[in-house]
Amino acid sequence: MTTPAFTPWILGLTGGIGSGKSAAAQRFVELGVHLVDADQAARWVVEPGRPALASIVERFGPGMLLEDGQLDRAALRQVIFADPEQRRWVEALLHPLIGQEIFSYLAKAESPYAVFVSPLMIESGQYKRTDRLLVIDAPQELQVQRTLLRDQTSPEQVQAILKAQANREERLRHADDILVNDRDIAWLHSEVDRLHNFYLTLRGGRE
Repeated sequence: MTTPAFTPWILGLTGGIGSGKSAAAQRFVELGVHLVDADQAARWVVEPGRPALASIVERFGPGMLLEDGQLDRAALRQVIFADPEQRRWVEALLHPLIGQEIFSYLAKAESPYAVFVSPLMIESGQYKRTDRLLVIDAPQELQVQRTLLRDQTSPEQVQAILKAQANREERLRHADDILVNDRDIAWLHSEVDRLHNFYLTLRGGRE
């Protein structure tokens, strides 16, 4: 396979919980755009056989593994939420590896631009590695309603997640493009299609 003669520019895609970020991301994939998801990359780096998983087991013991050799995420979460020092250690181990995974995957893109999806794009500073930022936005009542339907979770848990994510104003302040997703999926798709056609006219993510 030949390397493309161009370097695809990177579109960051983010939005709060229940905003419709995943549905928008899926539409970009359907349109043939190369996409990588930060959550997916976070799973790749701790797969069995990867050095990061060995380091976690070495530090916290074999209780971190499920019977099939996969990472027991619930066990790790318990440890790191109980002890900020352990959380910092795990973040220092995983964050650089996740970043490498994301950007080496983005570099393989053969579409004119590539999409990098992350729920914590602003909080983590990842937006600085993108050329343009698209924020999927939705009224907070709608975010809560969608999340309750999707995750069978409690309103309190949804509020806790909303608090942990960058507040809406902060996200919108960094955005180059904002898609307010307050209608149905067909409308969301038509808006993503419109943005996609616009993005194809850009060089380096700029007009």
